[in-house]
Amino acid sequence: MKNNLLTMKNLALAACTLLCSTLHAATTPFPDRIHENTRTTPYPQEFHQPFINPAPLLVPPGEEGDSVQFMLSQDKTFKDSSTQISKPAVWRMFNPHRILKPGTWHWRFRSVKKGGEKMPWSPTYSFTMDADVPQFVTPPFETFLRNIPQNHARLYCFLDATVEEARKHMRQSPDFERMISEARDALAMDYRTDTAPYKKISLMYKHANYLHTAYMMMQRDVYAEKMVQNVRCLLQTEPDENVLANDFNAGELAYTLACTYETCYSRFSTQERQQIEELLLSVLNRYIPHIIGKEEVHIFDNHFWQFTFRHFLQAALVLHDKYPEARNYLEYSYELWTSRAPASGFNRDGNWHNGTSYFSANAVTLYYIAELFSYLTKTDFLQHPWYRNSGIGEAYSWLPNSSAAGFGDGHEKLNAQPLRIRSAYADYLARKTGDPYAAWYSSLNRRYLDEYETRIYRLASGKERPDNENLPEDAPKAVWFKDSGEMIANSDLNDLSNNLSLSFRSSPFGSGSHTHSNQNAFNLHFRGIPVYRAIGHYMNFADSHNLLSYRNTRAYNTILADSIGQPFTTRAYGNIVRMFNGEHISYALGDASKAYCGISEYPMWEKNFKNAGLEQSPENGFGKTPLKKFRRHIFLLHPDKVLIYDELEADKEVHWDWLLHSRHQFHIENNRLTTVHPEGKFASLAEIFSEQPCKISQTDRYQADPNKAIAVRGEEFYKEWSIDARFSPCKKNRVLTLIQITPEGKKTIPAVRKNSNTFRFGDWTVTAELDADRPASLYIRNTRNNAAFGYGLKEMNAGGKTYRFKKKNASVLHDNIGGIWETKEMDDRPALLTGAK
Repeated sequence: MKNNLLTMKNLALAACTLLCSTLHAATTPFPDRIHENTRTTPYPQEFHQPFINPAPLLVPPGEEGDSVQFMLSQDKTFKDSSTQISKPAVWRMFNPHRILKPGTWHWRFRSVKKGGEKMPWSPTYSFTMDADVPQFVTPPFETFLRNIPQNHARLYCFLDATVEEARKHMRQSPDFERMISEARDALAMDYRTDTAPYKKISLMYKHANYLHTAYMMMQRDVYAEKMVQNVRCLLQTEPDENVLANDFNAGELAYTLACTYETCYSRFSTQERQQIEELLLSVLNRYIPHIIGKEEVHIFDNHFWQFTFRHFLQAALVLHDKYPEARNYLEYSYELWTSRAPASGFNRDGNWHNGTSYFSANAVTLYYIAELFSYLTKTDFLQHPWYRNSGIGEAYSWLPNSSAAGFGDGHEKLNAQPLRIRSAYADYLARKTGDPYAAWYSSLNRRYLDEYETRIYRLASGKERPDNENLPEDAPKAVWFKDSGEMIANSDLNDLSNNLSLSFRSSPFGSGSHTHSNQNAFNLHFRGIPVYRAIGHYMNFADSHNLLSYRNTRAYNTILADSIGQPFTTRAYGNIVRMFNGEHISYALGDASKAYCGISEYPMWEKNFKNAGLEQSPENGFGKTPLKKFRRHIFLLHPDKVLIYDELEADKEVHWDWLLHSRHQFHIENNRLTTVHPEGKFASLAEIFSEQPCKISQTDRYQADPNKAIAVRGEEFYKEWSIDARFSPCKKNRVLTLIQITPEGKKTIPAVRKNSNTFRFGDWTVTAELDADRPASLYIRNTRNNAAFGYGLKEMNAGGKTYRFKKKNASVLHDNIGGIWETKEMDDRPALLTGAK
């Protein structure tokens, strides 16, 4: 997925245009996109707010092979002592590796041609570093390089100081018997009879891990000799081109060779060591041209960050003192991580921006790099804001005994236990930092004990699990993941068997990679079981079902305009602009007004549509729409009710499709939608209100059926039901939806009592302006405890007192917040822009 690259001349012209305006991003509510897929805008500039101090300097792609040199200073003439000038490097980034003082900073860059010719400096860019920007500073690469051990024990050098003592106690570890069992499996496998061992590289990679862990802990030659035997099988055959062409397989090969090379260095002959080195270099040299100059300017290349980054880094680590290209790639890897990681570099909230399910593919890398880099730099990489929030991010986004919050590839998994790798990462975080959310999360199922790649840390680090594995007493009912764009609210995390969990997404990252076209969509779970959630099955990244019925907007609980949804692009973004976390009211406001923006311009998606014989047409849910406003207010009214208030507006009349999905058939009675969930022993009722007439229909058919013949992920092909509440054509619409959940055995769910624009259900009274020609407004009050919410009002009753709004169209909450009854007001929080204004 590549945008058209600017020539240096055009880049300079574009930069000059950008410099003509110094307005802050907040004054431009709807830029073309928040994050560019491939960078076309130098970052940061005056209209950017840095995510971290120091901010990396990033520039668009240039001519292949050219180097880039940066200057950074508080002096616009670049002459005072604050000026920092980088050495020319072939990558398009620069990390100052020092805290930047609050105030204005200036920077520029220039290209240095392959022959050494220095091109003119770019225009000068300026940005402001505020005092409240989170700080996380890393040492320069020279510090990292200087601390790499000189001997051949580098990959797990962070365990050298603890492993000897750990060996004395390993038999008491619950990991010990699993380690022995895995090592036996690896010893029993004989690759010498295999005529194509490269095709077994995934299994050999797993066995290399098994054997290395056992050898490191037991120090028995049998394990090391088996590692050597396996690698010799590879050395005696020609490399398989198909294996090398697969980045995952190439990475598995790189790790298998690198780990065996350094662990068993003296057991190989000089000729064999040379063969291993040449094979490792051939892998690196094959991929380096597609990595350096590319990954630092791409928003997030999921395959690369999942496994490839770690495996190629490990290959470079063992060879860096022998081969200049390995040393150069090692420096690139360090600079790339400290500039663009974790989680894209533009995320501090601890949630995984690329889809909840796909956190698991990144978890081992996140653990390993944090350990290795912390050890070699003597700097705690877990102090990065994303890492510090990742415990609560893991715990809330996929609760124990529940399906995942669910907004990306793999969201539909019915596995009620979060994946073992998620559990292993949480266990690591608990042992390393004592994070209470990670300790609680991993204690509830202990699935981390099945995870083999992190087993060496559990056995050799000497780090024990925290004594207290209870959920923190002050655990919030709702969490706002501001940078990734999700809000997750729960009624009772201390009683997961009766917890109602609401997840809501409106993300500045838009759609692409493993995320879907689902801005302003929600999922609802009760007792860990889906009440309403997205539909479809993930089997193939590019088949018709994936494109039309899985990642497509029509698969989510959101809206369509004239049957058209959101394209697959970072341009199709949303943003959660407000959020309150009260004892009785959890609230978020999502703005998806820019999400309905045509078709995807990315070559990958264009190719996928073409290969599937499809067009990005209105019939398939893609194309231009006149939509100009879609703001969704969503509430969890504790303990068992959900309220949604949608503001919809277009430049011309459209029919609005309000969507809702369930794994159970709906019973439709006028505006009442009832579902019964026997597996969870509960029922749900959704009632839709609007002044516009609508026709409600349901279907159990997909736009494109899944091709069950290609199912390889253990898919469960259950029937799913979709509601389409289609409103008559109009320019403006307001839709109020009230949802109630009742466990089996309780009385039938009572209908909402409506009187004009006032609605009563349970202890709640709601007054909602549904006349789209009048200003939007909402007032919610609990008649039992007097918790209240207001939006678009001039004043409201808050705890028996009149509260006068300070800002027009603000949201106000009166509730028990953090143990104190108080009244809070909030208006929109803009997303932190990283692209063009």
